[in-house]
Amino acid sequence: MVLPAVLRPAAGGLREIPTEAATVGQALDLLAGQLPLLERRLRDERGRLRQHVRIYLDSDDIFDLAGMDTPVPPGAKLHIVPAVSGG
Repeated sequence: MVLPAVLRPAAGGLREIPTEAATVGQALDLLAGQLPLLERRLRDERGRLRQHVRIYLDSDDIFDLAGMDTPVPPGAKLHIVPAVSGG
């Protein structure tokens, strides 16, 4: 998983987090056990992805694929992208 600068403090400063999960949902479940602070930034108390967070498998939005059931092939990268707003 590739993290933007805004999320790195919640991941102990890591830019990338290796994962060997079969699906996007499994990758997030593994992440929850390793980095609970980051998990809370990504998913709500029901385990659903927060509205302002997008996840891309390489360059494809997972919600244009199979959502959390999207398979993660070996060598693929998951990019976590929070929405940016401001004025």
